[in-house]
Amino acid sequence: MKSSHANQRRSILLWAVCSALICFISYIAVISCRIVRQAHSDEARPADAIVVFGAAEYAGRPSPIYRARLDHAAELYARKFAPVIITSGGSGGDPRYTEGEVGHDYLLAKGVRDAHLIAETQGDNSAESAERVANIMRVNGWNSCIVVSDPYHLYRAKRLLQSYGFVVYASGRRVDSPAPVEFNAARVAREALSYSLWRLHLIRR
Repeated sequence: MKSSHANQRRSILLWAVCSALICFISYIAVISCRIVRQAHSDEARPADAIVVFGAAEYAGRPSPIYRARLDHAAELYARKFAPVIITSGGSGGDPRYTEGEVGHDYLLAKGVRDAHLIAETQGDNSAESAERVANIMRVNGWNSCIVVSDPYHLYRAKRLLQSYGFVVYASGRRVDSPAPVEFNAARVAREALSYSLWRLHLIRR
C-alpha cells in the first residue's frame, strides 16, 4: 500500500515537473518569436529623442558594433526623426571612458550639435541604462523615443523603456553580413532569457 502511494506521488511530481517544463519552453518559444519579429521591423518615426544603447568601446573609440548603432542614430537624426540623441552606457570597467561619453564624442565628430547630444554614463547594463534614460526624458518632458540597438536586442530594449510609460519605437542598426544560423539562435535564446529574468524581477518588486 505504501509503495502504491509512493509511486502515485512520484507520478504526480513527474507530471508537475513535465508540465512546468512544457510551459517554460512554450513561453520561451513565444518570446523568441516576438524577438525575431521585432528584429525585422523598423518602426522609425518622429519622436522626442533617439536613444542609443551602448556597446563596447576601446580606449575611447566605439567598437564596430557600437559604431554601427551610432551611425544609424546619426542617420535618423539627419532625417529629422528626432532633435536629440541620448547615448547610454557606463564604463564597463574602463577607468577612463564610458560608453555614453564615447558615443557622444563620436556623434559630435560626425557633425551632430553638442546641444543635441546627451550622454548617460552610469548604466552598467541595459536595465540600468533604461532607468537613467527614463529619468533624463522625464526631466526634459519627453514622452517618446526611437530606441537604436542590435536587431535581436530591440525587443528587450523597447520593453525596458516602455515600462516607464514612454511611447517607444524600435530601429535596429544595419547588419551588412548575415551571421550563422546557430549564432543568431544563441543571440535570440540569450535575449529571451534576459527578458524573462527582467520580467520576473518586475513581478517580485
